[in-house]
Amino acid sequence: MVDMSLYAAFLVAAFALCVTPGPDMMFIVAMGGRGGPAAGVMAAFGVACAMLVHTVAAALGLSALFHTLPTLYHVLRWVGAAYLLHLAVKAFRDRSVPGEGGDTGGGAGMRRAFWQGAVTNLLNPKVILFNVAFLPQFVDPSLGHVPGQLLLLGTTLVVMGFLWDGGVGLLAGRLGNALRRSARVNRWMNIVSGTVFTGLAVRLAASPK
Repeated sequence: MVDMSLYAAFLVAAFALCVTPGPDMMFIVAMGGRGGPAAGVMAAFGVACAMLVHTVAAALGLSALFHTLPTLYHVLRWVGAAYLLHLAVKAFRDRSVPGEGGDTGGGAGMRRAFWQGAVTNLLNPKVILFNVAFLPQFVDPSLGHVPGQLLLLGTTLVVMGFLWDGGVGLLAGRLGNALRRSARVNRWMNIVSGTVFTGLAVRLAASPK
């Protein structure tokens, strides 16, 4: 269903994309450092699920709506920036003490980490436009089944991204657990996480294209 030489080139390009630090990876590191290994992995899983949604949208041609309705792009961009700022405020205001079952602990915390990762990625219109620009370069229309080729390429990218980002989130969480031995260090890590979320929000809001 795909050209194997194109697929091989795609794997190389996808690996380079996955290992290059970007907004999603920074978000996952911040979540893992603040909530522990499981939170980092769940944030990565949320990002991966959102990427799969973007892939399906690209295969169905829904992502092209941004080209015909630029207002939709800007609305989504500002909503995404606002959501990141909301997460930043929560991190800055967090005064929980390690070991006392704070906001990031337990099953509810893991679900929260998943949904925050998913929503953050879904509300980033640049990810949608990236799929539209990147994936078709490795599609061979002469083989037919173009949506199927896009789905295969996108799913491959999602799996590779999750394996890498999940590992990054796990390591960040373990390092965070080692450092979060005191309320003072925990407070400092919340400030770092809030700063990362703020930076991502500013980056998304300040880059209109």
